[in-house]
Amino acid sequence: MAASRRSTGSRTIVITGAGTGIGRALALAYADPSARLLLIGRRLPELEQTAAAARQCGADVEIGQADVTDAAALDRLARRCHERFGPISVLVANAGISHGTLSSEPADRVMFARIVATNLVGVEYTVSAFLPYLATGARIAGIASIAGLRGLPGASAYCASKAGLITYLESLRLELRPRAIRVCCIAPGYIATPMTAENTYPMPWLMPVERAARRMRRAIDRGRPWLVVPWQMAWVGRLLRILPIPIFDFVFARAPTKARTVAQKSPDPKSFPHAGRHEVEGDS
Repeated sequence: MAASRRSTGSRTIVITGAGTGIGRALALAYADPSARLLLIGRRLPELEQTAAAARQCGADVEIGQADVTDAAALDRLARRCHERFGPISVLVANAGISHGTLSSEPADRVMFARIVATNLVGVEYTVSAFLPYLATGARIAGIASIAGLRGLPGASAYCASKAGLITYLESLRLELRPRAIRVCCIAPGYIATPMTAENTYPMPWLMPVERAARRMRRAIDRGRPWLVVPWQMAWVGRLLRILPIPIFDFVFARAPTKARTVAQKSPDPKSFPHAGRHEVEGDS
């Protein structure tokens, strides 16, 4: 990364999974002449498209091609970002994957590990890499999911990874209070992205991704600890938390399940953790 002039009043924003979906929309929501963006993802063409769109809004943009399960790569990007842009104001850990998994299918073991490695461990790797370079009063946001509030059939890995992420972000929020760093856990419902476009079941209150990103930015900037979008899903989330187990089981035992991929039928353990990965965004 070449040297850059650090203008007064500008902010450095780092976003993972920035090539598509929520990550791309957040990058564009933050893009303006005062923004310095580091956009991270695995797929270079998508990152370049997001970067070009952000530059048209006046932002100073760098891209970093990396997988969030590669801690060393994230460490290198964090150091380069600090050298290029200085202290970081906002860190958004957005990268994640979503696939159906069944414990009754031995072939799903590799996919289970991939999902947890990306959606949970990858967030910790992201935070630990960039934390030394965060400014006092900075913001950290993690994209969890409404699916992290209760277990759903056929989505054991996804629900577990997002439940773990919710509690991880809560612990992180308390840990970083002395540094005045605010941590925001964002739990989307159904957001119109390439990932949800593959769903074959009804998606109530499906929200345009640009609108969702604007709400997410407001919550992050204001230091809110928790956000559910769309707002209707916030009520669903409250209900899920208090629903008695017998009623929950009766209602959700027949719920539609996430699709399992063809790759899961013949997994190659040697490909873990980097093969078959997607930088998609944490919608449910």
